[in-house]
Order: sequence, then C-alpha cells, then structure tokens
Amino acid sequence: MAEPAHAQDATHETLLATPLKDEHVSLGARMVPFAGYLMPVQYPTGILTEHNWTREQAGLFDVSHMGQAALAGPDHETVARALEALVPCDVLNLKVGQQRYSQLLADDGGILDDLMITRPATPEEAGHLYLVVNAGGKEADYAHIQARLPEGVRLVRGDDRALLALQGPGAEGVMRRMGCAAADLTFMQTGWFELSGVRVHISRSGYTGEDGFEISVKDTDAAALWRALLADAAVKPIGLGARDSLRLEAGLCLYGHDIDTLTSPVEAGLTWSIQKRRREEGGFPGYARIRAEIADGPGRVRVGIRPEGRAPAREGATIVTPEGKEIGVVTSGGFGPTVNGPVAMGYVTREHAAFGNEVLLMVRGKPMPAKIVAMPFAPHRYKR
Repeated sequence: MAEPAHAQDATHETLLATPLKDEHVSLGARMVPFAGYLMPVQYPTGILTEHNWTREQAGLFDVSHMGQAALAGPDHETVARALEALVPCDVLNLKVGQQRYSQLLADDGGILDDLMITRPATPEEAGHLYLVVNAGGKEADYAHIQARLPEGVRLVRGDDRALLALQGPGAEGVMRRMGCAAADLTFMQTGWFELSGVRVHISRSGYTGEDGFEISVKDTDAAALWRALLADAAVKPIGLGARDSLRLEAGLCLYGHDIDTLTSPVEAGLTWSIQKRRREEGGFPGYARIRAEIADGPGRVRVGIRPEGRAPAREGATIVTPEGKEIGVVTSGGFGPTVNGPVAMGYVTREHAAFGNEVLLMVRGKPMPAKIVAMPFAPHRYKR
C-alpha cells in the first residue's frame, strides 16, 4: 500500500521526517523526498541486494510515513457500519484480531485510496477499528472520513506512532528469537505484544508478497526497536527502491499508479476484497457501477505483462496490438530481480486481456514485444 521510490520536488526544509531518519542516515542510506517525507531509497549495498535479501532472509522497512488512525465509537456494530458506508468490504463480520484490505471509494466507485482495516482483539477496544492509509493521501483521507462519520463515532489520529515492516522467510525466526508471541500469528491476524521490552501492535501482513509482520510502535520507542531488530544477523535495512520492486513482483497495486480515482476495484482485479454480503447488499459509494461491472465485466482490466528481452517498460508506456491498435497503458514497470527479467502491470481492454496474448509496448517510440501473463510474477508466501 505504499508508493514507489520516485523522488519528488521539494526542499529538505519542507519535508517531514520519520522517527527513524537519524538511523537511516547513520547507516549510509540515500535519502530522497517522497510523499512529503525524507525517506531512504536504498542503503550502500544497493536495491538489488536489498531485494534479494528480503526474498531470502528478513528485510526491515521504515513505513512510518503511512497514516495510522482509529475509528472509535460505542460498539463494534456502530463503528463497522459507519466505515461500511465508505468502503466495500465486510467490516461488520470482521473477527477480533483480524485485518482486512479494502478501498476508500468516491461516489462514482473510483478509488480515493486503499487501506488496511483491523478489528483489535482486546476487549477494552471493542468499539475501535484501526486504519492504515497511504502517506501521500492521508490528510485527504482523514478529512473525507471525518466529514462522513455519524454522531458518536470519531476519528483518532495516530500521529505519535511509527510503523516498521519485517518481511521475508526469516521474519518468523527473528520474532521467535526475540521471544515475541507474534511468531504464532497467521496471515492477516493481529494483536498487542511485547517486543524488545516495549508494547507494540503487530499484524502478520506486508507489501512484498513474503511472509512477515508490520509493527506499530510509539514514536519514542521506534529507534530502539529498529536497532534491536537489526541486531539479528538475519535482518538488514531495506529502502523504498526494493520495496517497489518487491511489491511489483508480487502483483500488488500502488495507489496513484495502478489504482486511482478513475479506477474501480473490479477493473483493478480487487473484486476478491468485496465480500459476498457487500456485493449483494451494497450500501457503499459507487455500488451501482461496481455491481454492474461484477455482473457484466468491466471495460478494461489490470493485467500482468512480461516484456521480451532485458529492458523494462515504465509507467506510461502505451500498449498496442501487433496490428498497432492502442488497447491500454502500463501503470507500473521495472526489472524483477527474482524473475531475472522485466515485469510490468497495466490496463488493457477486456477483449485483449487473455493470458498469452502478444502485445507491443511503445517505449520511447519503439515497439517492445511482450505478453499478457498471470500475476503474481513471484509466488506469494504468506503464512496461512
């Protein structure tokens, strides 16, 4: 749910910093302006090494720029129904200690942002839901949500919390060696735990396609926890560059690129995130459009693309048929270290979306042969 490591124009004086900025600088990170923050794009070993380390061991990411908040109300049903008026997933039947992915929708069914929703497991938080939204849109998201909440339900910002992501096949072992019971969670389960002497909220989730954990911690405890995790030989710091190549190989959407206000969840291949009750009952923005697209199929769909050769096709490349008919556009693209070749995703008209279809990608005015393929490019390895 994070953005890629594309530097943005801003002076360092105007940028926000996460509680871990000094840690990144001390480790030799190359810092870039990103979503209003100064963030590490890579460390001295480089993006390729960081990508492969995460696939093989355990990578540690600072994602504290993401927006953390909670909805608070008198009971779960009241708060769940308030959020269901804004998102298409089933929040009402979310089990305690469970997390679910969804989208904040505009009135026409376009995606304002995507987000994670958690129902806390502790009885004292029975009327709470935790939200994690993207960094670039969090202020707009908070304003949108707050303006549409019923009386008795309020938005509580978590600006005093940092967020760390520990990702990779070695992540569970790290948790076990640190004596943290979060090692026993399964994919999309959450809870409060003690880790390195501090109380943290942990979900077994992430944005790499690998097994792993996202750790919400008080900003004042973040640096000490970061250092404690890095003390394990299996853990290396990973920047935004590898975060982007990992999520692309995993076929995961990037807001503002693969999904946006013009995209519906059905077009984006996210229908799986709209549970049966919501598909039947509706009650969320854009329901008429989404119901019609589920029934009849959307006009365009998100697809995986494998360019031939070694050169990647980047965002914005036009997709055409071998006969030269324009059928779509690349929304994310780059080199996939795990698959040892270029990978991309984008949108094409539905009649051209079949796996195996040959297409041409127009890169700097020259046609690049490619095929429509299934995603993910690298298999998901979540702990079910």
